[in-house]
Amino acid sequence: MFEQLHIQYFLGAFVSLLTVSNPPSKIPLFVSLTLGMSPERKINQARMAAIYSAAVMLLSLAGGNFILSFFGISYGALRIAGGIVVAAIGFQMLMGGASKPNQAPLVRRDREDYAFFPLAMPGIAGPGTIAVVIGISTEIVELDDVAQMCTAFAWTILAILAVSAGSWAVMRYADLLTHRLGASGSLVLGKFMGFMLICIGVQFIGSGARTFFLGQ
Repeated sequence: MFEQLHIQYFLGAFVSLLTVSNPPSKIPLFVSLTLGMSPERKINQARMAAIYSAAVMLLSLAGGNFILSFFGISYGALRIAGGIVVAAIGFQMLMGGASKPNQAPLVRRDREDYAFFPLAMPGIAGPGTIAVVIGISTEIVELDDVAQMCTAFAWTILAILAVSAGSWAVMRYADLLTHRLGASGSLVLGKFMGFMLICIGVQFIGSGARTFFLGQ
């Protein structure tokens, strides 16, 4: 049972968060915002953005259920709403919607610190990522055994840290990856990530609808 929890909550959370945060899509944003910065400053921006994004996701995991209770939102409703958000983001990525997540409107180019906004939030830990984290937390609290809940939370935390570390690595070597991946590679990867997001969103909607109509 515990081995199944390891696979379900680590790999499930890791794949979901990695797909919805889509670190490679942040390469153009990071390169644009850090243009003209020293290599040391770029490294610092990448490190702090990863730390901030991990903090946002961990807070969502820890406080998500309290927020739902405070506003009277059921687990099922949250999963359905989160699934719609995630699927919508995936649809835009797959079909090439009008939104341009890699751009940074209303961001002043004379600033020295972009680590929290817009790199960490909403860049890495955006609405879709937060929705996924809270959705996972609602599934965890429905487990019957306390030990299972603790195990699931631990592996989900590890997945969050792994995704943040992956985002750091992508931003840390953004200049090199931009040269290696090329425009075509970035486009293909974005389309694949979009399709995966739609699948994850549909799964969340189905799970949420079942919970919602069963009155849980």
